[in-house]
Amino acid sequence: MTNNNDNDTSSCPCGSGTLFKVCCQPYLEKSQAAPTAEALMRSRYTAFVQYDEDYLGYSWHPDNRPKVMHLNAETKWLGLKIINTVDGNIDDKTGEVEFVARSKINGKASRLHENSQFARFENRWVYTKGKLSNK
Repeated sequence: MTNNNDNDTSSCPCGSGTLFKVCCQPYLEKSQAAPTAEALMRSRYTAFVQYDEDYLGYSWHPDNRPKVMHLNAETKWLGLKIINTVDGNIDDKTGEVEFVARSKINGKASRLHENSQFARFENRWVYTKGKLSNK
């Protein structure tokens, strides 16, 4: 995770409009579990922004998690937009979040549009799989 001294006053990279320290930081530090599938989705986006491979692995269902993860240091994440959520609330067992994440890789603009699936595992939300959208 990036050591950023401005975390006390910086907006969260996930685009929620709240401060990082009260939004995704507690999830990335694993001091709190994300209460909804959307909150987990936002925290995973923030982990990509901060190149936090440990949290990405932790937030991925162990049955589907890659054995090795190598984030591209040339990727600059530009923004996250949540399109739709289905279930994924505190009392649900599964959820789906459709999102668009924008980035630049080696200066070239890129857009990831995905329908991500989430499930409860050991009393916390985890990412299970995603399906790319061509919309």
